[in-house]
Amino acid sequence: GVVFTHGIFAAQVEYLRSVYGIEPGEVDLSTFPLFALFGPALGMTAIIPEMDPTRPAQVNSSKIIKLVQHYKATNLFGSPALILRVGQHGGSKENELPSLRRVISAGAPVAAKVIETFTHMLSPGVQVFTPYGATESLPVANIGSDEILGETRHLTDRGEGVCVGRPVSGMTARIIPITDEPVAIFDPSACLGPREIGEIVVCGPVVTAEYFGRPEATNLAKMRDSEGRLWHRMGDVGYLDERGRLWFCGRKSHRVITPDGPMYTIPCEGVFNAHPRVYRTALVGANLNGRVKPVICVEKWKWIDLCSNDRILRMDQLPWPALERQLREMGAKYPVTKSIDIFLEHPGFPVDVRHNAKIFREKLAVWASKRLRSK
Repeated sequence: GVVFTHGIFAAQVEYLRSVYGIEPGEVDLSTFPLFALFGPALGMTAIIPEMDPTRPAQVNSSKIIKLVQHYKATNLFGSPALILRVGQHGGSKENELPSLRRVISAGAPVAAKVIETFTHMLSPGVQVFTPYGATESLPVANIGSDEILGETRHLTDRGEGVCVGRPVSGMTARIIPITDEPVAIFDPSACLGPREIGEIVVCGPVVTAEYFGRPEATNLAKMRDSEGRLWHRMGDVGYLDERGRLWFCGRKSHRVITPDGPMYTIPCEGVFNAHPRVYRTALVGANLNGRVKPVICVEKWKWIDLCSNDRILRMDQLPWPALERQLREMGAKYPVTKSIDIFLEHPGFPVDVRHNAKIFREKLAVWASKRLRSK
């Protein structure tokens, strides 16, 4: 439970207003209940769609499209799962969304191919934004689809992580060495340099101060600098590049510790997610005879559930042995994935109920360990 104050909410409202240029009189279609709080605070009319908010991956796309068109919505907030679901129905004139000025998606990294599909429904110049942050601090950084599709997606495909953009004005992001222990004092001299992967820490007006009734958790996540300013440890690993952009490499708790060193989820998965027949992958550590082995769990596209285009339906006609061989060849090309030699096909990843996009890698690790021991 994050202690969330009026001051934090007010700061978030101002950040959202300035970062995205939201103006009073706009119309917001919010498919995530929490974001609906921001609509009235920003002077937007709030349209609440008929949907199960715990199952955005199963939303009725036609209803969402018709609501945007009927109410001439200017703003749409949706999880990556919803953006995928609705975007698959684009490409035709009747499904275009010309009234939208922006689309915001958060909750988990959004695949570039998903963003690209959705942009076909938008007017020229309108972007899909993917802000980075958490309940404890939001927004931290922001990036739009122009930069993602024009540049950073190609680096993601090569195992460099996911670019989440530059810190928004007023927020500061730094990278510190990874540790699972409390850090009471933030030491700027200990921060890592460009492209050095470490733990992401942030400071600014939207950083919350504590967890309710959980002092141990607060001590693990919060620290102060010499001036008394509060810093939040995001629990994520990543790095800053030479241009000041923040790159996300996964949750700290999801890193796989091997005899050859740590492996990070998002860089490894980015290589294999580039395969056109792969929906998503997950790097997990499987326990085999007391040793941790890196394993890539693979979920293929379920095209038949998403659209009826014959050309796309035929894409999934690739037997697992052939796909596994191709993924192995892809992984051998890059330093971050060349040591991975175990791939397992999974029918459907376990995900969170809020966004249907955060992968429960802990459950997948248990599944992978049992699967490998049974072979």
